[in-house]
Amino acid sequence: MGIGIPGFESRSIAVADGVELNAAVGGEGPAVVLLHGFPQTHLMWRHVAPALAGHHTVVCPDLRGYGASSKPQAVTEDIYSKRTMAADIVGLADTLGFDRFALVGHDRGAHVAFRAGLDHPNRISHLGILDIIPTPDTWNVLHGVGAAVAFHLYLMAQPPGLPEQMIAGSADAFFGHFLDVWSMSSDAIPMDVRAEYLRACREAVPSIVADYRATATVDIEHDQADLDAGNRLTMPVTVVQQDWGRQLGFDATATWRPWSTDLEHFTTHAGHFMAEEAPEDIATLILNLMKR
Repeated sequence: MGIGIPGFESRSIAVADGVELNAAVGGEGPAVVLLHGFPQTHLMWRHVAPALAGHHTVVCPDLRGYGASSKPQAVTEDIYSKRTMAADIVGLADTLGFDRFALVGHDRGAHVAFRAGLDHPNRISHLGILDIIPTPDTWNVLHGVGAAVAFHLYLMAQPPGLPEQMIAGSADAFFGHFLDVWSMSSDAIPMDVRAEYLRACREAVPSIVADYRATATVDIEHDQADLDAGNRLTMPVTVVQQDWGRQLGFDATATWRPWSTDLEHFTTHAGHFMAEEAPEDIATLILNLMKR
């Protein structure tokens, strides 16, 4: 891959049997791991990561199934459950020698970070969540014509076969659609980065679909079980979202309160790709989170 994060080393790190994560690593100091969203790779952090590297060791992996990381076949629903993907991130930290680390995720990476915070609270010092709501709440609030914005969730929730075939048949149009409509800044994702995102997604259709399919099945089960058991995120949590409440008719801040004992919630004026549209703001929010 010709594009990278300036000043960062690219590494392939074993995290589970037969699974390696491609990661960009740079900086010095307390560790923070940054997880990308859809339809992106770790390159979405190309502005934020260098801004953090002056005070922190920053690790930006491609998630299992994305970018240059391993893409195991989804022979069971657990292969791409957020529980399994969160365990990948803990394995990454183990290999790099981090007992505790801050974890920030955007979109798909935010779901992984959320699960890591619930499953591994002794390992996660601080948690940042960018532009999601918890999985059970996501499905609960998506109804009526407003749910059209999330048509891809319903498409990729279907049984294996049709979604993969439909998306692979027009991959650039499908993935490019989200890069276009979810951004409020036309120059936030330069053409070379866009081309890299599209190339990476073309090569990962089955695993991307499997990741989303898990969100309609096993991930809901895991999240609901934690909520029913009274399990909460106990580390400092910062959530940054677009104004989802106004768009879909619910109180986004109130939706997060049952999940966290130490929550700060912010609304951004940037679009979904906030780390690329407003990187200075996101870097500042992450730095402030790690001071709590």
